[in-house]
Amino acid sequence: MLDLQLPLWGTILVFLVAWAVIAAAGTRLARLADHLADRTGLGEALMGSIFLGATTSLPGIVTSTTAAAAGHPEMAVANAIGGMAAQTAFLAIADFFHRKANLEHAAASVPNMLSGGMLIVLLAIILFGADAPSASVWSINPTTIVLIVAYVFGMRIIHRSAQSPQWQPKKTRFSQVEPPPDQTAKGESLAWMWIRFAIYAALTGIAGWAIARSGIQLVQNAGLSESLVGGIFTAVSTSTPELVTAVAAVRQGALKLAVADIIGGNTFDVLFVAAADIAYREGSIYHAVGADSRLMIALTMVMTGILLMGLIHREAKGWLNIGFESVLILVVYITGLVILTLGG
Repeated sequence: MLDLQLPLWGTILVFLVAWAVIAAAGTRLARLADHLADRTGLGEALMGSIFLGATTSLPGIVTSTTAAAAGHPEMAVANAIGGMAAQTAFLAIADFFHRKANLEHAAASVPNMLSGGMLIVLLAIILFGADAPSASVWSINPTTIVLIVAYVFGMRIIHRSAQSPQWQPKKTRFSQVEPPPDQTAKGESLAWMWIRFAIYAALTGIAGWAIARSGIQLVQNAGLSESLVGGIFTAVSTSTPELVTAVAAVRQGALKLAVADIIGGNTFDVLFVAAADIAYREGSIYHAVGADSRLMIALTMVMTGILLMGLIHREAKGWLNIGFESVLILVVYITGLVILTLGG
């Protein structure tokens, strides 16, 4: 499917098969990440925010860079930002599966809160780059360099806070107690576990490429706008690993892993825009950001802010046994989708 012009039904079929591959591989990634967190001693929050968050983001980054390289900058950016918004909404959905208490109450941790704050900063940098004068160094906008440096610096701070926290959330009867290591993987080689992790990650990356190509053909053949296809169809599809892994982690009792996977994945997803800018050869991708993508950026910043409030406030139980932040996040996300759909 390099540049094959498939009929509409063929494009939809490829899209659905790729989505199924992403969902299946994502389920296995969640269980492996939980085992690796125990075996390596990294802990759930760090394993989720770095390894699992970055790995489940592979379909999205492949989609954004493929779209940018093919000359579809709006779709590339909309996919990146739309994925972050979708994944934050997925965390609210995962809250339904933790019946003892509000998920954000039980899984509050310093690294997760720092990741949320860093995400808001990174999104603001994208908006700054979109409004700053156009410039480039080797056809790369300086904002891309700033994004990468800010991400690396932020991850160093998060790592240090995990190793030597200056303060910790108050323990309550609903706080997560680290579950004992899963004995089913005790006798398995650590090297083989990492190899399996890499195989599933590669499968999600390949499926992400198929999602991107089918998304581009949907734009060309179905007459849909790039922002609509990228912000909803490809964004939700390539974000499926986050939904699957978050729900699976909650059901396994790995609550901090679930939250870290979403927030850590979102901070990594900002690099989609940086990668897309490098792949886009027709100018600065930041200055190709349209009104719909700006809407998605603002939407994601609001949703992340609400999530941070939930992690700090730590409401034990709320309406429908989920926190106020989960209800607000879903309302804000659905409202944003309606606006985007009507505009697209």
